[in-house]
Amino acid sequence: MIRKLTASDNVQVMEFLMDEPSLNLFIIGDIESFGYDSDFQELWGDFTLTGNLRGVLLRYYHTFIPYGKEDFDVLGFVDIIKKDPEFKLSGIEKIVEKLEDAIEGNLGRKQVTYFCECTKEQFNGESSELFAVKKAGIDDIDRILELRAGIQEFVPNPHGKEMMVKAMEIGKARTYFIEVNGEMVASVSTTAENSISAMIVGVCTSEKHRKKGYASQVMEKLMADVLEEGKSLCLFYDNPEAGRIYKRLGFKDIGRWTMYR
Repeated sequence: MIRKLTASDNVQVMEFLMDEPSLNLFIIGDIESFGYDSDFQELWGDFTLTGNLRGVLLRYYHTFIPYGKEDFDVLGFVDIIKKDPEFKLSGIEKIVEKLEDAIEGNLGRKQVTYFCECTKEQFNGESSELFAVKKAGIDDIDRILELRAGIQEFVPNPHGKEMMVKAMEIGKARTYFIEVNGEMVASVSTTAENSISAMIVGVCTSEKHRKKGYASQVMEKLMADVLEEGKSLCLFYDNPEAGRIYKRLGFKDIGRWTMYR
């Protein structure tokens, strides 16, 4: 049985998600930040006849993230997702695969990435140049988005600015950057920050300033600050060269993540 989740379900939902806390960091983070009653976020739960939770589906704007055990109601989740004509699907590879076969039509561009994690004990930061790294405020968001817009690999999000402002205001996200002669040349952000973890996103360097170690410097500063707060860090990558950099800093692969754009 699938029904909308409410705040009264929170204890059961969190216990269910904590079976794989890092892989569920988006759902956990969005629940902690925005709860169960907002216009841009909804959650559904799939329950057994005895009341045990076996699946959770999150809608954050038009992105849907499913999570479930072996026997969760795939077709029920698909019916909910398809009611949104602009839906995008994202999640743990093995979970998303179950829904792919049941959704008819074009899902968009598929990207499968490695999902990795770093804890304070694994962190290998050693740069002496972190003094040059600055922490962004809301007034810097337009500059951050302008930098990202110049990166070929980045896909612009029409809700990007709104989401960054909202997340930064409530402490769900932060961005660090480096400037050269007043120009923002490299940045990295977190998203989905919650009480136990955070996701690193938006690692970028302007093309004319690459191969100078700027991305590593902003990464190390962000990692040092977040890990010192007792949280773990996660990120996606599909570029082997980037993967080597992340692993040198202490990240280890823990799964694979599928995104449709």
